[in-house]
Amino acid sequence: MAVAVGRTYHAPASLDEAIALLAELGNDAGVVAGGTDLVVAARGGRRQLPTALVAIHRLSELATIEGSPFGGLALGALVTHADLERSDLVRRRWTALADAAALVGSPATRHVGTLGGNLCNASPAMESGAPLLVYDASVELRSASGTRGLPLADFLLGPARTALAPGELLTGVTVPPQPAGRVGSAYLRLDYRASMEIAVVGAAVLVALDADGRCTEARIALTAVAPTVVRAADAETALRGQLPTTERVAAAAARAAAAARPIDDVRATARYRTAMVPVIVRRAIEAALKRAEEEAA
Repeated sequence: MAVAVGRTYHAPASLDEAIALLAELGNDAGVVAGGTDLVVAARGGRRQLPTALVAIHRLSELATIEGSPFGGLALGALVTHADLERSDLVRRRWTALADAAALVGSPATRHVGTLGGNLCNASPAMESGAPLLVYDASVELRSASGTRGLPLADFLLGPARTALAPGELLTGVTVPPQPAGRVGSAYLRLDYRASMEIAVVGAAVLVALDADGRCTEARIALTAVAPTVVRAADAETALRGQLPTTERVAAAAARAAAAARPIDDVRATARYRTAMVPVIVRRAIEAALKRAEEEAA
């Protein structure tokens, strides 16, 4: 990567070296991994490169996907979208995340774009955010002062805004064990093209069913309809403890629009987005229910 005069480029060989560099460089430092957001934005004049660029692509310890002994999931920040899309573990147990990863950009983008970069970019239309919200995920943030965990919902503050402090590096994402029962999840989005597209509206859904088919847990998160990805609490409440009949699913999907605070932009009007929320949420609920039911087959 070419770096302009007056800027410096650093490629630490270890996580400890990266953390030390970030502490030394302070506010002048900017982290880059795949570069699919930062480099494109800089070339388009929408964003300036930082004074000191810290490239972390060599930190292989952050490129892991591991299941925990208690049924959770640990994802390194350098896991790519292609890694998530192809992982047997993710596709089998955290299907909504695999769904979302498969929708990111082009194959080339998915092979270099990272989970950590996607979260730190904090776009309201990010694909990975909504699935991780319904999985109750947390991020791990490391600095010279130590390591702290933060729920993803508290990490994402708004468009291009996160709770990442100067000197901190997002090193991973932790997903707790799934609820008891037959669990299914799905992520769907409304878009205008089959690839190289950004969500107009997106929805991730997780459901858990008991032996009688009653919905013991329901989690719904929305993409591209608020300043950041957001849970649809009213819609979740409408499903919990209920048999997910066609009528109840439709009613829950309709209530999801209450969580939407969309804007007008080049992809859609706020009015259109709000109208499409129940449509996409209903489809995502139906897909998640189908997967939960298939788990018992």
